[in-house]
Amino acid sequence: MRTRWIVLLTSSVALLAGVLVWVGIGAVGGASGWYGTGHRQPAAESSGEFATTGTYALQGDGTLTPEPEGRAREVWDDFVRVATPAFVASDLTGYRTGDDSGSDTLAYVTSDENDSTKWVFAANLAYADDADLLLSTLVHEYAHLLSLGIDDVDPDATECDTEWSGAGCLLPDADLEHFAQRFWTGYTDAPARDSVDAEVAAEFYQAHEEDFVSEYAATNASEDFAETFATWVVEPDGARDSVIGEKFAFFDGLPEYAGARDRIRAEFSLG
Repeated sequence: MRTRWIVLLTSSVALLAGVLVWVGIGAVGGASGWYGTGHRQPAAESSGEFATTGTYALQGDGTLTPEPEGRAREVWDDFVRVATPAFVASDLTGYRTGDDSGSDTLAYVTSDENDSTKWVFAANLAYADDADLLLSTLVHEYAHLLSLGIDDVDPDATECDTEWSGAGCLLPDADLEHFAQRFWTGYTDAPARDSVDAEVAAEFYQAHEEDFVSEYAATNASEDFAETFATWVVEPDGARDSVIGEKFAFFDGLPEYAGARDRIRAEFSLG
């Protein structure tokens, strides 16, 4: 469900929630010294998160202070189009930018330091000129936000009978938990539920390439959820008689996600 949630990730799980997107709602690789979820670009080696070069506060009327310019403005406007002005106004408090082509982190979301029920979105502007990659990244991050609401996660749990989300244990009825149970429990060689190891993901992906939309999706169930959702939104065509097709059908059956897909595709004139 799309409700606010705080992401309190340790440095060892900084990539989980799409919050470091494919680069993700992600990132993979070594530990980093910040908290959040994001999207990373597939790379042989991870160079870590990007340095923040711009910080903007979101006001109650939806404006940013100071006002971003150039690519920073364009990326923010596209994120608002993906997530909707209402979602952004209710769930976010800020925006950060970096401009580091040496980092494979495309974007991330992290909890606000002063209000743990709100989010801050960050984008690496070095990749902003690739329109297709940017849109996929924004949708990936949005999927993380949708799947980690307060109705989806138990933030106080220390041990999980369900899937670990990077922000706590998923509740039994969470959409991400249903996804994990359906598509991840059948593997005997799957990465640990809290894995963010790029080498482990690559090995798992090579063994089950036809089951995943990208190598990054093989990182863990949360990244698979966000990566698959983004692909289903941006590039929905494909054989439905496959595991990937079954994952697309999973989202077809969720009104919140199906509605978001239709809205985003109409907003960006996708097909």
